[in-house]
This record gives sequence, C-alpha cells and structure tokens, in this order.
Amino acid sequence: MTTVRSRREVQQRVRWLASLAVLWSLIALPAAAREAPPVFQLTPLTERVALVSGGASNVVVVAGSEGLLLVDGGAESEARALLAFLAGRYPGRPVKVLFNTHWHLANTGLNEAVRRAGGEILAHENTRLWMSTVINARAEGRIYPPRAEGARPTRTFYDGVQTLDFDGVKVEYALLPQAHTDGDIYVRFPSENVIVAGDVVAPARYPVIDAASNGWLGGMVAALRTLSVLGNAQTRYVPGNGPPCGQAELKAQEQMGTTLANRMGESYYKGETWEQFQASEPLRDLVAQGGDAQAFLRQSYETAWYHVGEIRRVGAR
Repeated sequence: MTTVRSRREVQQRVRWLASLAVLWSLIALPAAAREAPPVFQLTPLTERVALVSGGASNVVVVAGSEGLLLVDGGAESEARALLAFLAGRYPGRPVKVLFNTHWHLANTGLNEAVRRAGGEILAHENTRLWMSTVINARAEGRIYPPRAEGARPTRTFYDGVQTLDFDGVKVEYALLPQAHTDGDIYVRFPSENVIVAGDVVAPARYPVIDAASNGWLGGMVAALRTLSVLGNAQTRYVPGNGPPCGQAELKAQEQMGTTLANRMGESYYKGETWEQFQASEPLRDLVAQGGDAQAFLRQSYETAWYHVGEIRRVGAR
C-alpha cells in the first residue's frame, strides 16, 4: 500500500514538474525574444563617415587609421553586440572618442565599455550633471538614479564652438540650448558635410521634449534654425533615430514647431485653460508620420509655461 502511494506521489510530482516547465517556457519565451541581439546595419554616408542603425539609437562612426570616433552609442544592453559588430567591420581599431549628444540611456549605453578600454567621452557639462544626479521624469512616471562614475563623460564644455582633429577629419561641436534637453549638442564634420543632431531632429515625426531636463519647444525651434544655417541643401543630418534627412525636412520640423508656438502664445494670452487649448485641435494641420502627437502637444504646452514671456517671439524670429 505504501509503495503504491509512493509511486502515485512520484508520478504526480513528475507531472507537476513537467507542467511547471511548460509554464516557465511560455513565460520565458517572450522575454528571450525581447533580449534578442539587435540587427545592426552599416550605411556609408561618405568615404570616412558611416551610420550604424538597428539599435536603440543611431551611431555615427568616423574611421581613423588606428581607432574610431563615435557619436552616440546606443543602449547598455546592446554594448557588447555593438562592439563586436564594429570589431568585425573595423578590425584592430578600438573606440578612441565617443560623443554623447545628450544624457538619455538609449544614447549613452556604450560609455562604460569605452572608458574601460581607455577611450574618451565628450559631452556638454549639463549632460555630465544630469548623469550625476537623480532625475525625476514625472511624465514617464520614472525616477532615474545617478549613473556610475565610469559611465560619465570625461571631457565637457560649457559654451562656444569646440573643435578637434580626428585622424585628419575636422570635428566641430557645440551646444543646442534647451531643445530636446538642456545638454543637447550637435557634432559636425565640415569636410564630409554631415551633421549629427541627436534627438533634436525628428524628421517626419512628432519630436520628444524632455521636461525633466529643461527641454522646450522654443529651444527646439531655435536649434533647428541653427542646424539649418550650419548646413546647405546637400548636408546629411543624422537624427537620433531613423534615416538621415536633408535641410528641407529640418525646415519642415521647424515650421511645425513655429506654428504650434504661435498657437500656444495666442492661447496663453487669451487666458485659456489646457482643456480649451486642446479642444482647439492645435495639431489639426500639423501631421507627422510617427511619434506621439498628444505627448508632444502636452510636452510643448507644459514646458512653455516656463518661457511664457518668450513664446510669442518664437514665431517672429
């Protein structure tokens, strides 16, 4: 009797464990799929400059004889795969210089790996400060802790156009004040006619304005004007995500921002509430192919309150 009961218990336990294994496989499969390595693609922009796409952010590569210069580095979860991809395309050439266009995790995930290997991280001082403190991103319902010391930029600047020479390629970089964040920079390669602009540029989609780090619509419009002046009709502008665009797409995004700023200014000075402004459908003719229209509208409206004295001047420049 005891033997029969023991066998039944063993059989029940085996069936239970088998069921548990099936259940675990169903739970784990989607997670494994999400953790699949990104499929990177390398697209030459010029003889010396290339774009790596397929990750959390665009990564621009300048190849030198003994190393690489990168602008942005994708997410930390992709760092190992990105370095392996670069090693396959540029064998024996480690990353010597890495620019951060701003502090967001999708752009700065390669920092620690580059620093460990002896590379230099360049960014605006505000980017370093954001990476050194707690960030309360209320719009996301998320709090970002300070980044590890080894993930922070090693060299920063405050204002003015900075320059360096990377293996014969001149590099210019400067601040784009209070646009997507208050630490945005552009990185320009004059001889290549390529400008990397990070998430300030969002061709054919609604951009993101990060209120937690002092971005605002007027600053984004001003940044787009600056970038347009720096280039010409043949310039390749590389956004934070998506394919490179031209000056025409830049001006279209600027016009969308200017029109919205004018409508917000009118609403503010009428004393309208957010609900009244929203009901007026301020994006009615400002159609984009991607992005979150309502999030963009709310971000634009709320961040402009801190610049209420400037809002009417945004469209008048």
